[in-house]
Amino acid sequence: MKKQILNTIIGNRMKRAFISLSLVTFFLIGCEDKFLDLDDLDSLTESQFFDVPEDFEAATNLFYNFMQARGDFQYICDFGTDFNAWTQPYGQGTNTDDGSTDAFWSSGYGNLRDVNIVIEKAAEYAGNASDISEYVAVAYFFRAWEHFTLLRMYGGIPLATKVFEVDDEDFNLPRNSRYEVIEQVLADLDVAIAGLPATATGDDLGRISSYAAEAFKARVLLYEGTWEKYVGTSTDFEGSGGPISTPASFFDRAVTAAKSVIDNGGYEIFNFNTELDNLSYRYLFVLEGADSNPAGLTKADNKEFIIQNIYDFDLRQPGSNLPHTTGGRNAPTQTFLDLFLSTDGLPIAQSPLFQGYFLQSDQFIDRDYRMISYFGENLPENGSLPLPVTGGSVSLSNLTNRKYRVDDYPNYREAGSEGFNYPQLRLAEVLLTYAEALYERDGSISDADLDISINVVRERAGVAPLTNALATANNLDILEEIRRERSVELYMENNRYNDLKRWDIAVDVLGQDLIGAVVEGTEYATDLDLYDPATMAYGTTPYESGDGILEATIIDPAAVRLFSRKNYFFPIPATQLNPDLAPNLVQNPGW
Repeated sequence: MKKQILNTIIGNRMKRAFISLSLVTFFLIGCEDKFLDLDDLDSLTESQFFDVPEDFEAATNLFYNFMQARGDFQYICDFGTDFNAWTQPYGQGTNTDDGSTDAFWSSGYGNLRDVNIVIEKAAEYAGNASDISEYVAVAYFFRAWEHFTLLRMYGGIPLATKVFEVDDEDFNLPRNSRYEVIEQVLADLDVAIAGLPATATGDDLGRISSYAAEAFKARVLLYEGTWEKYVGTSTDFEGSGGPISTPASFFDRAVTAAKSVIDNGGYEIFNFNTELDNLSYRYLFVLEGADSNPAGLTKADNKEFIIQNIYDFDLRQPGSNLPHTTGGRNAPTQTFLDLFLSTDGLPIAQSPLFQGYFLQSDQFIDRDYRMISYFGENLPENGSLPLPVTGGSVSLSNLTNRKYRVDDYPNYREAGSEGFNYPQLRLAEVLLTYAEALYERDGSISDADLDISINVVRERAGVAPLTNALATANNLDILEEIRRERSVELYMENNRYNDLKRWDIAVDVLGQDLIGAVVEGTEYATDLDLYDPATMAYGTTPYESGDGILEATIIDPAAVRLFSRKNYFFPIPATQLNPDLAPNLVQNPGW
């Protein structure tokens, strides 16, 4: 029994195939035969392996599969938040310890074992250390990536910085505090940044570079700084240690890291609005060959993605139906639609440009270009779509999301065959991180800093710049405007849940009614073909809309939305809580 439980943690995943089409195609030219000889992860411990630099290259190329990719879209697209009309147990706060998170825990520690094997073999390498330094840096990056992924899901977790074996006397599995985990993540990222090449372009596209690692470091620093500022120790497990650094120190380092990437990384916001009819954002996420968009652009024109999963129609198709699945599951709530600014840079409740709700299409007039980029696929040119029946298991919004949805889907690409790359981190996030961290650090931000960060993102969206004068004249909270930009820009990129939690507003936001369409004062109120109140299982509720308090349909009622503080983390899987094996592996609060 002891061995069985330990194997879950140390990642003894027998017979996992090493050969991966994605990596052979893009990274392993010249190393394919060596990979075909590997049968399972344990073979990495054999002494005859890692005797030449190519062995280290081949092993670290496999680590790129650790990043959640399109096959994991149910976890990376933030299904079930306040923004989309597909309810999920986690967003409702009704998920249980049913064993479903064991896979995350087990795969995380299995991946960490793989990384630590490379690091330990590098220390034993008899050749020139400089020949393998880049691959060792990649290993340190992915050790940071895996620990941070586990931290965001579970809080403080046992650190894995060595290859544990079943009979290892040191292998007692204590939980480290979140503060110790963060310090380890940052230390590993510093090693990675120092050892990686500055950029990764051309044939190296998709590899981790020094500036990519620094961009990820900025993400980590902002996350932890805001968590410690707003959430504090309230979600720490029993016996967890206290903070090591102050929130201000995290913000300061986040500003420095983000600014370094902005100034030196060579990345650019993808903005071809003239060529793409103001829909640069729409086509950024579906770039393949020249026939994938009206302007004939290709992946070579995208210099915005910093960390990405590489796909290709001919060489590596994803095999997962992301466009179809997210089309309905990421359809919007009215709350999300109302978050988009008017083009004058003002919230719709304050903008004279807002056209109201009488026709559904009215809402899209003079609004942020991202709104039509997301939800313009089936929108009537001058009218409203019928409202769906509520209370079922399908999307409860009448609009379709088209982020990650190719043009002319599925005629242009059949399901699962799309070859566009998937972004794990891109320049727009770094710009927003810079603005948020700077404001959190100083309590203010200059117009000059707004212009090199948030306003670059707003320019592509067709939204007027944010300035201190605009904020003062219209009583806007600049921090809330920065958060608004982040929420709109990074939708479906595994940020919404994490942001709500680190800002410590998740309980309030996710505990409210999910709002469907505004019906009061619209054509829905008089046309039963468009809206039949009898089909609305949860009725309507007064909603604070862009035109004041109006009745709107309820997609999911607050009465069944039970998200609480315990839901800030998943439970430590019950299979891991063995008092004889791991007496210090205590459960998260509330579970």
